Amino acid sequence: MAHVRYLADDALGGRETGMPGARCAADYIAGFFQELGLDGAGPDGSFYQTFSVQMGSKVGHGTSLEVDDREVALGQEWVPFGFSSSGSVSGNLVYGGPGVSMPGSPDDRYAHLDIQGKIVVVEGADPSQSTVATVAGDPHHKASIAAGRGAVGVLILLGESEALPNPEGETRPTIKIPAAAVSGQAADLLRKVAMENGTVDFTTVVEPRMVEAKNVAAFLPGTDPTVAREVIVVGAHYDHLGYGGGGSSLSPESSEVHNGADDNASGTGALLEVARQLAEADSNLDRTVLFLAFTGEEKGLWGSTHYVQNPLKPWENTVSMVNMDMVGRLRDNILTVYGTGTAQEFPSILEEINQTQPEPFELSFIPDGVGASDHNPFYLAKLPVLMLFTNTHSEYHRPDDDWELINGPGLDRIVGFASDLTRTIAGHGAADALALTFQETPTNPHGAMAAAEDESGSPSRSFSASMGTIPDMTPRDFGVRIAGVREGSAAEKAGLQGGDILVEFAGHEITDLYAYTYALREQKPGDEVDVVVIRDGERKTFKAVLGHSTRR
Repeated sequence: MAHVRYLADDALGGRETGMPGARCAADYIAGFFQELGLDGAGPDGSFYQTFSVQMGSKVGHGTSLEVDDREVALGQEWVPFGFSSSGSVSGNLVYGGPGVSMPGSPDDRYAHLDIQGKIVVVEGADPSQSTVATVAGDPHHKASIAAGRGAVGVLILLGESEALPNPEGETRPTIKIPAAAVSGQAADLLRKVAMENGTVDFTTVVEPRMVEAKNVAAFLPGTDPTVAREVIVVGAHYDHLGYGGGGSSLSPESSEVHNGADDNASGTGALLEVARQLAEADSNLDRTVLFLAFTGEEKGLWGSTHYVQNPLKPWENTVSMVNMDMVGRLRDNILTVYGTGTAQEFPSILEEINQTQPEPFELSFIPDGVGASDHNPFYLAKLPVLMLFTNTHSEYHRPDDDWELINGPGLDRIVGFASDLTRTIAGHGAADALALTFQETPTNPHGAMAAAEDESGSPSRSFSASMGTIPDMTPRDFGVRIAGVREGSAAEKAGLQGGDILVEFAGHEITDLYAYTYALREQKPGDEVDVVVIRDGERKTFKAVLGHSTRR
């Protein structure tokens, strides 16, 4: 609880990746590992694995917009989007209405409008006036479509009460052309000039805002000469949502500090205490245990994906990964364990360990190795994984996920369970390290964490149509790489496969995971849609009949 209270304090500002509060959290974790006498697993014996990430953009000197001989005030009436490219364009405007195609609508002029070589002006709002986020109201999607159709720039008009976006908060991929938001009287003027095919001078200087992100890594060396080189990863993410806003999918209007006591100060606190228990134990472990505190989980599994791609210990020697995410709200004595189907041995071992606990849990097994947490990249790299989880709750991804709501005694019990689990997999003193047989998990039964997942693997609103794709969370310039497809899913039946790059879905260009999520939300189970992918450099079209989501 001391760890949780420190990590979930307002002073750490929600531990957003790359921000000062996250650096404080990383230093706290590294300091505790060092006090335990653990070895740093980073370069030159450090406790950090650092990497650079883009956290928004900065607007540079020389950015300007002139409409009908009027200089539009930067920062007051207009601003480049954080995903805009840098460049200068001038020439004819064309008015594109909603900026998205509306198949079947008599007002669908945009699909046939010639915007090649022109600066297109479009409305920012969803033409259906939907009150939830949709692809038709996503400025990144509209700008990407304009770029794909040959426009040289795009200006998006905001509604009367809509504030200008903050480029520093943008994390979506940069598009190929200058793109900006315009509001107030300037938007009215721009709309009028565009309808008259007037001209504009438009310059954007947008510089990526790069920050240093840190995984924290320490290890307890194994002692058995035959298996000491083998590694078990025990991990948890320490980042959260900072001050919320657009990153808080369930409370996007809030700008309060999101302390994330359960998500995931609880898992980080548990990780530190597992490390303490194992480091202080009298018996030695046969295998090496690598303790990893990940950053960037909330951004799309950045830290764990970076580790899998850049392991600090030889990947071929890594035998398993145990993840702890949201383990601080034990209720009704139910502990959910994900990944129980990723090794043949897991179910029986978990049951045996549970029976040795002073107060056994009601274990709920979820076989699937895929999920919206840091075990996911390890599973996709063919490693047996487990994740401990005590379910979502009404404070999930909201400002009131605070330490007072943590079940301290329950968290202590989970630490004991996780320590015993790690000892069992590692072996302890008698060369009895557990041999694990990796296996794929073709199904995704209903599960507690499913309420917080969508097709992109990120926290979001639930929906009922499903493709059954497993997206690769690594950012791309365009499209979504499919890491795999679920057995019996719409994607598998249509002929999609791992390695495909999804670029179009149901008539929508798929620029990134956001666009894919929005496009899928617009469909219903049973709808037949065209799906376009790039496979081995060739564009291929498949027809898919959408299924029912297993998520509740």
